[in-house]
Amino acid sequence: MLYDDLPKRRRRSSPQPILPTVNAAHIIARKRDGLPLTDEEITWFLDGFVRQEVADYQMSALAMAILLRGMDDRETATLTRRMLESGVTLSWPESAGCYVDKHSTGGVGDKISLVLAPLLACCELRVPMISGRGLGATGGTLDKLESIPGFRTDLSLEEIRRLTDTVGCVITGASEELAPADRKLYALRDVTATVESIPLITASIMSKKLAEGLDALVLDVKHGSGAFMKTLEDARRLARSLASVGARMGVKTTALVSDMNQPTGRMAGNAVEVNEALETLAGAGPEDVRELTLALGAELLVAANRAQSRDEARTRLSAELDSGNALQKFRQMVHAQGGNLDAPRPVAPQSVILAEQSGYVAAIDAGRLGAAIVELGGGRKKVGDMVDHSVGLEMRVRRGDAIEAGQPLVRIFAKPADAEGIRAAVRQAIAIGDSPPQPLPLIVERIDGADPPIA
Repeated sequence: MLYDDLPKRRRRSSPQPILPTVNAAHIIARKRDGLPLTDEEITWFLDGFVRQEVADYQMSALAMAILLRGMDDRETATLTRRMLESGVTLSWPESAGCYVDKHSTGGVGDKISLVLAPLLACCELRVPMISGRGLGATGGTLDKLESIPGFRTDLSLEEIRRLTDTVGCVITGASEELAPADRKLYALRDVTATVESIPLITASIMSKKLAEGLDALVLDVKHGSGAFMKTLEDARRLARSLASVGARMGVKTTALVSDMNQPTGRMAGNAVEVNEALETLAGAGPEDVRELTLALGAELLVAANRAQSRDEARTRLSAELDSGNALQKFRQMVHAQGGNLDAPRPVAPQSVILAEQSGYVAAIDAGRLGAAIVELGGGRKKVGDMVDHSVGLEMRVRRGDAIEAGQPLVRIFAKPADAEGIRAAVRQAIAIGDSPPQPLPLIVERIDGADPPIA
């Protein structure tokens, strides 16, 4: 059911203000001078952009002004709302249950969505997860799932609605009907060096997520060498912006700031990450993958009143993993989306990089490792590039590990000639020191969108 098909508990009005004395140049100048824009000005500008009455070069100028001058929470929420209302919003019956989702700002080896969506569905939550593809060093959830033969990531809105209600979860790409203003604006941001603006990032992420018609949302905002936000402070700023906008728009929203100074789990790639996700769904898998999955899931169970505390929620989620129920739910979702989980998922030939000295793993440059996977064909240098699902890396060491010379550091999955071409870059991504580094927490901070802003 679409936005206009059913009365919606959170349906919002769509004002169309008439501002005869305002023009695009006036609004751009106000933002350039650091003045906050009114809700009416933002609405006039964005709606005109969607209708092609505001030119691309004018939108580019405003985006640059926003990058340089920023936006406050109200402005960002208004921009998000107008981008959301440029398209349709999934609508659900009042009695159908609680609809939730998770969004990650991306990293290397981040296969959490593959585990979390079916796990939440086992806990009587419904998960209409809209995901994306990888670009650059950051891997994409849809690329991972497409390593499963037959798996469809192009579901229609009607298919999303039906499968969410019958299976309990879907993972698919965004349709053209959802937040079309975001797609139009992102194309400009990509070529005008305004991608890094936190208000624009927030509006882009939240307009697509809120178009799912959610009751609750959890955000995994990563920081570190393999993340879009390299510094912890930038990650905190983004997390606060995202959570605040979600709360302002009536959705229970929390954010966890997590570490991406090394890949999540052991595997990074596409088919190899699906295999590791299956291990986790069966109650095993790497400790950090399981821990992050439980922490994010606990936020949503509490927000949806399926648990009284995060500890109680973690206990329930752990039981669903250990029982194999989550794995069966994942199988059900894959089958419903046309995939065959029992068909072979080819993995490229393997070779090993050995340590040249003894010591401790002092640092791992996850971004450089992600770039190496892209060089192998496992990711995209530009939109439209084909992806080789069979290539990837297996990390044989973690940050802080004591190692001996000759010990395996990384396993490369690639054709021998291709593997040889990235060996130097992979080796340089792992720094060996004489003493162990200070440990880094997996989850640094929890931010609740309902909390007052920090002065």
